[in-house]
Amino acid sequence: MRTLKASGKPVTKKRIIIGSIVTFLYILFSVWAGWGWFILLPLVVDYYFLGYINWGWYRSIKNKALRAVVSLFLDILFAVIAVSLLSIFFFQNFTIPSSSLEKTLLTGDYLFVDKLHYGPRMPMTPIAIPLTHNTFHGKKSYSDKPLLPYKRLKGFSHIKRNDIVVFNFPAGDTVALLQPNPDYYTLIAMHGRDAVWNNPQIFGKIVYRPVDRRDHYVKRCVGLPGETLEVRDNTVYINGEAQPFPAKSQHNYNILVKKPGLSDADLDKLGISMDDRQFLFLNESNREMLYPLHLVLPDDNLDDYVLYHMPLTHDMFKALDNDKQVVSMMIEPDPQGWYTYPLDGNFGWSRDNYGPILIPKKGLTITLDRKNLALYRRCIVAYEGHSLSTNSNDNILIDGKVAHTYTFAMDYYFMMGDNRHNSADSRSWGFVPEDHVVGRPGLLWLSLNKDKKLFSGKVRWSRMFHIINK
Repeated sequence: MRTLKASGKPVTKKRIIIGSIVTFLYILFSVWAGWGWFILLPLVVDYYFLGYINWGWYRSIKNKALRAVVSLFLDILFAVIAVSLLSIFFFQNFTIPSSSLEKTLLTGDYLFVDKLHYGPRMPMTPIAIPLTHNTFHGKKSYSDKPLLPYKRLKGFSHIKRNDIVVFNFPAGDTVALLQPNPDYYTLIAMHGRDAVWNNPQIFGKIVYRPVDRRDHYVKRCVGLPGETLEVRDNTVYINGEAQPFPAKSQHNYNILVKKPGLSDADLDKLGISMDDRQFLFLNESNREMLYPLHLVLPDDNLDDYVLYHMPLTHDMFKALDNDKQVVSMMIEPDPQGWYTYPLDGNFGWSRDNYGPILIPKKGLTITLDRKNLALYRRCIVAYEGHSLSTNSNDNILIDGKVAHTYTFAMDYYFMMGDNRHNSADSRSWGFVPEDHVVGRPGLLWLSLNKDKKLFSGKVRWSRMFHIINK
């Protein structure tokens, strides 16, 4: 039995088997991740078989305290490197902060995002504090330089319709730190650029973030590259064909209920969160206010009724429809003043009636004109890195040259939340480019109900270790 030269460990049969497996797996990984990773292969071989490097050098430190500190530091360093590699190439932990995908994913869900399915994206900002995203104790956690080009390793599949996708927020390239929601461009449309930039006490510092350091969003892909999407009265149409609603999708409803109204137990049973429990005790002076809601109003005094405004799935709607207390239910009307993409276009689109809009596809060539320039300007400039302007002859210039057509360099996707009336999605900020895609939710390992106490339903046990598919 030979002993490794530097470490003093014997080369046992078990070590040879383990070393052979690890070496083989590392070779496969290097072929997949890129040939540059082969530079570390000699270190793997030396650790298991040769021992020219003294891997256990710290064990010879005579000072016990110093030896313990060095050992602990190396253990932490190894753990950080291992977790960082797992996060880059395989899976990453995320939490759901908002209700845009309820009831599919709930606020307070903790999940692992699978990066292998679509293929892991290589880091674009490689110099950063490990295991952080874009901030660390309120400060920027990464360096803008070097900024590497987009590269994605081969995955198992491509994004399909109705996949739930985690991605970097496309409109998050510029952020007003004190008001990140709504996004910077919507803030500009609402308040004007001067107001946003000249009032840091209200909006905060304005910062730029590279693609892989933009905030993470999770939505459902409803439109694929090259398709024409339209929303008519809340129904999504793809290439003119109506699409079924996701099983747990929901819309806001106005609900007229006889007093005493719905109890907390009733609302808990329905699955209505505390934040969504909006209601108003009525009186006769409210009657005119209710006309635009298209509710069936009773002839008797409104003092005996309560008006609720809540998001409901189809099953929740049926449950309330069978409740004798409920007098009338109508879906929330299309709101006025809802900002839609493109913000600088005048298409007359709204939240519930949007499009038609052609989703860009890699290699697709479009004819450029004033109308569609508003739709695709951001793709051309912000996502694909070209300059765009017009000259005195009203010609469109791309990179300083007159252009009558444009060919897209990437695939794009149209994302929507299942909570259709409470989701800022592609209807608000546009397409998701392929280089923004992070992965898809895989395993839901913990779910906490923010409305409950620790020993009174805080943990949603039924959702624990749940595989997320559709």
